[in-house]
Amino acid sequence: MAVGVLMNFPGGTNDAYERVLERMGLTNGGQPPEHASFHIAGETGDGGFRVVDVWDSPEAFQKFAEEQITPHAGAEGFPPPEVSMWEIHGTMKA
Repeated sequence: MAVGVLMNFPGGTNDAYERVLERMGLTNGGQPPEHASFHIAGETGDGGFRVVDVWDSPEAFQKFAEEQITPHAGAEGFPPPEVSMWEIHGTMKA
């Protein structure tokens, strides 16, 4: 079951995000990691940083979060994110 994942990080910058991607080896021309089909991210303008992803399953996201997001984002000064997840019911694409 595909899931949407919303991560809100209090603090963080676009520059720090770029360093996190580099640490994860995801500077590959815009391809999300395996088992993820969509990813957007950016500063929110209120001192926060937001990520929205679509993953193949909650388990795939959880594994990636534990192995990649938590250690690499933490090393760049991102605090643990507030995470919400929901089952994808429908999508539209231009």
